[in-house]
Amino acid sequence: MISLTSVDISYNQLTGPLPNMRAFNTATFEVLRNNADLCGNVSGLKLCNKPTSGSHNNKTKKVILFIVLPLALGTLMLAIVCYKFSYCFFHSATTRDNHVRGNAIAPKNVFTIWSFDGKMVYENIIEATEEFDDKYLIGVGAHGSVYKAELQTGQVVAVKKLHSVVDAENPNLKSFTNEIQALTEIRHRNIVKLYGFCSHSHLSFLVYEFMEKGSLEKILKDDEEAIAFDWNKRVNAIKDVANALCYMHHDCSPPIVHRDMSSKNILLDFEYVARVSDFGTAKLLNPNSSNWTSFAGTFGYAAPELAYTMEVNEKNDVYSFGVLALEILFGKHPGDDIVSNSLQWIIMGSTLDTMPLMNKLDQRLSGPVNRQAKKLVSIAKTTISCLADSPQSRPTMEQVSKELLSV
Repeated sequence: MISLTSVDISYNQLTGPLPNMRAFNTATFEVLRNNADLCGNVSGLKLCNKPTSGSHNNKTKKVILFIVLPLALGTLMLAIVCYKFSYCFFHSATTRDNHVRGNAIAPKNVFTIWSFDGKMVYENIIEATEEFDDKYLIGVGAHGSVYKAELQTGQVVAVKKLHSVVDAENPNLKSFTNEIQALTEIRHRNIVKLYGFCSHSHLSFLVYEFMEKGSLEKILKDDEEAIAFDWNKRVNAIKDVANALCYMHHDCSPPIVHRDMSSKNILLDFEYVARVSDFGTAKLLNPNSSNWTSFAGTFGYAAPELAYTMEVNEKNDVYSFGVLALEILFGKHPGDDIVSNSLQWIIMGSTLDTMPLMNKLDQRLSGPVNRQAKKLVSIAKTTISCLADSPQSRPTMEQVSKELLSV
């Protein structure tokens, strides 16, 4: 423990004073938040009981030396990084006397890259992808193309290069800033991790952790991969996505609505752990006003109310999750079954585990039996409740996550 330099104990049920050691003395509130009753000299936590007078002076010196000074230096460094990013993001790249400072490396034009681990640099990405050669291309989306890059350190990352960005009204630029804003505010095991980004008037990209299995859409379309994606893995993937949405809707302030929950935006790692990706259309909800915006998302997953209202709320994601979960169970998009069979299944109640559901499950896998079949029935019931036409009739993702946890 003495050798630790950083620690993240957020979202636990820990109580008591923080240990008097480097990792905790230099910690921020973000890595300590959502615990039962921690105390210590970190902004956002309550102070612990005062020490005896005999040790007061020594304690004060330690606080100044190990907490106040590092926090002050950290705040100053963060302010400098933010200033560099703002300058390069909003000004034309005309400076020729480019140089290297810290984690920002400038080649022929002024740009910036914010690296969370100190290793992601512009030149490494360009070299690893051979200037974004097509042989490294692994996917193309509405706002950009995704490349696989192996860095000199041996680390493999995914690089999303945005399509040409010209002005502030360009939807690709809005997608770029949306994704940075969302992913720098959140941290969850089922949300893809953003390592860094580069912003430039002619070349902008984001650097993520690489997901070995690729998108859920790709897996379900490939018979061999779909068979390897067995019922246990599918159940866990549904739970993973539910947990991520629950976190975004209920643990983030302000809440974050993804707005494009679809199989192409769910990535799986080598162990089939699912992560939500592509926050280009995500919206941070303003609790003090209505959240009206233009349509965003993928047809077939979008909630029906978006056909006549553009108000964004968490229930939009709940509906999309319902479609996505059925897609995982069926092995393909549920299509017209969303409308024609949902109410029928709900009415059938306890007989849901007979032929109607079993005939809809992915036939490439062996039919589930006994306890496994009961799990799928429970998941199907929860999923169907997410597809109610009325947003008010749908459960919250917190309720969905709790129901799935008991499966």
